[in-house]
Amino acid sequence: MTTRRALRFSSIALPPGGHLAAWRHPSVQPDAGLDLAAVAAYARRIEEAGFSALFVADVAAVRGEHLDSLSRTTQASSFEPLTLLSALATLTERIGLVATATTSFNEPFHVARRLASLDHISGGRAGWNVDTSVVPREAGGFVRNEPDVHEERYERAEDFLRIVRELWDSYADDAIVADKRSGLYFRPGGRRPVGHAGTHFRVAGPLNVSRPPQGHPVIFQAASTPTGIAFAGRQADVVLAAARSIGDACAYRARLDGALVAAGRAPRSVQVWPGLSPIVASSEDEAAKRRDELQDLLHDDTPLPAVPDDTGGLLVVGTPEQVADRIAEWYEAGAADGFTVRFPLIPADADPFLDEVLPILARRGLFAPPEGATLRDFLGLSRPRRSAA
Repeated sequence: MTTRRALRFSSIALPPGGHLAAWRHPSVQPDAGLDLAAVAAYARRIEEAGFSALFVADVAAVRGEHLDSLSRTTQASSFEPLTLLSALATLTERIGLVATATTSFNEPFHVARRLASLDHISGGRAGWNVDTSVVPREAGGFVRNEPDVHEERYERAEDFLRIVRELWDSYADDAIVADKRSGLYFRPGGRRPVGHAGTHFRVAGPLNVSRPPQGHPVIFQAASTPTGIAFAGRQADVVLAAARSIGDACAYRARLDGALVAAGRAPRSVQVWPGLSPIVASSEDEAAKRRDELQDLLHDDTPLPAVPDDTGGLLVVGTPEQVADRIAEWYEAGAADGFTVRFPLIPADADPFLDEVLPILARRGLFAPPEGATLRDFLGLSRPRRSAA
């Protein structure tokens, strides 16, 4: 009998929290999302608790068009993910650092170089959340006037990832010799160009960074459409899902397994991490009261999303035992290998989850802090070999 790996958790919220009105709560620093010290303190907090990764979500545009709505949220101003995570790499030691980067409004060389650099700076903790840009307004900051149509976006993304992987493999693992005596810094035979000529890109290469410590940073992808799921089946290491019921999550897993088989990969070889928004308190009534308190901070006459839409995925409100029970139910049903957690309010929702829910799951044998040195180690993923020339 095969033993399943313990649950993994990642955070996709930064201070002051994932709820649109979190910044208005009296317990938080309203501009914490742009305060590196506050973000770093939160990253270390979840690292110490045993989270495997910190995600920085991103849209290559201001996140909203309705000025009145936008002016009442923190969505108009945020750090660029790779810049932020490079800073956090020097302030953390054992948590994965996952940046969102679009394949529609970047070039493969830039993304490959930045992620390889982050992997080196962090000692092998980099991940890439591959975004194909579904938000039309993202095109407004770039030369192209219109986003690619759905199918073309994924064709471009496929070409993009192929090049990025080839660029990461520009150098052999042992190419850098730095031999002072002979004066040889790298073996010429250990370096190769890319020479890629595809539908969307022509890239000569090679990359001007040695091979990342992980070989390739971990690939994450959020997929919901048939085209997106097929893409994830070919490319992803971990898939982020937005299912709100066990039935939906299991059905999603079945569709993903079909895509994996079609791509020549084994079923369940890609982990599925649904979204989770926990509101934890000493009693169910107190947890519900905090949920309602956050909702009350939303402006009455502004069309902002309600909590479930704002936080995404599964919303769980209750005591530590109740929240742990719900998580265990999903895990035992095969609906989740881990969860991408969006704490509505930080630290009010993060602290009881980290201090009380995780220990309950640990006592049940469902959770343990990740082991190893790299993000691939944390997730039980093998290090990819350098591709053939």
